[in-house]
Amino acid sequence: MLFQSIPWEQTDFRRSDTWRVLRIMGEVIEGFEALARIGSAISIFGSARVASEDPVYADVSAMARGLAEAGLTVITGGGPGLMEAANRGAQEGGGLSIGCNIELPFEQGANPYQDLSLTFRYFFVRKLMFVKYSIGYVICPGGFGTLDELFNALVLTQTSKIENFPIVLFGRDYWTGLRGWIEERILGGGHISAGDEKLLQIAETPEEVVDLVVAKCRAGGFLPPTGVRDAAAEQKEE
Repeated sequence: MLFQSIPWEQTDFRRSDTWRVLRIMGEVIEGFEALARIGSAISIFGSARVASEDPVYADVSAMARGLAEAGLTVITGGGPGLMEAANRGAQEGGGLSIGCNIELPFEQGANPYQDLSLTFRYFFVRKLMFVKYSIGYVICPGGFGTLDELFNALVLTQTSKIENFPIVLFGRDYWTGLRGWIEERILGGGHISAGDEKLLQIAETPEEVVDLVVAKCRAGGFLPPTGVRDAAAEQKEE
């Protein structure tokens, strides 16, 4: 039988596809309304499992602080580890610090360094927010979730679904193997076009990350030219 009726007492409309679509729409609308006026933002991704004593934590915090001081909003996944480091650095730099958290049964809650904290049930809605409201990605050492965000950005950029924005890998030792594999296996095998591998940039220090991202943002008109922001800040202080 193609269709079969189910007794009403055995159904739960909240588990139906129709109800699920409405719930997804609600998350999208909530995210759009909350993030619509945040200004130029950079999303920073990285492991939730890095302790605050780890030198990488301090580097990511310094990086986010530099981006905030340049006038950029910082968005993270809102969790602990390197996400916390980025949110913390953004606040220390006087910038807007945003967390797009996800409901997971085995992860800790949102970190305390967020000016705006959103929580999503669906990964793909959360990823939509990162892409829609960012003008650049910084990918720090991390696991599957970090790689997911990296390749999501690469696919959308390669296919021109989003504007070509900076995708910076932080940590040469951590990412050089992946970059080499992409060039040898994927590019070498003809699975991407020549030049696609250049969508990725690798930076070794927090200062190098900030310089790369800020230069690309200024070139794209997302930040004022060098000196304009500093002059405006000095005038405001006077």
